[in-house]
Amino acid sequence: MENVRDPREHYNEEPRHDLMDVVFGFGGMLIFMTVVFAVAVIVKFIIS
Repeated sequence: MENVRDPREHYNEEPRHDLMDVVFGFGGMLIFMTVVFAVAVIVKFIIS
């Protein structure tokens, strides 16, 4: 029976770019939160 926990048996079939994933995640969240902030400010000015 194979040793399924042996990392030498598992090859990285799909290369990952961790730094780019972090950059896109951070940038996407930054843009989303900026839009939420802008909408909140507009709603506050409309209410008051």
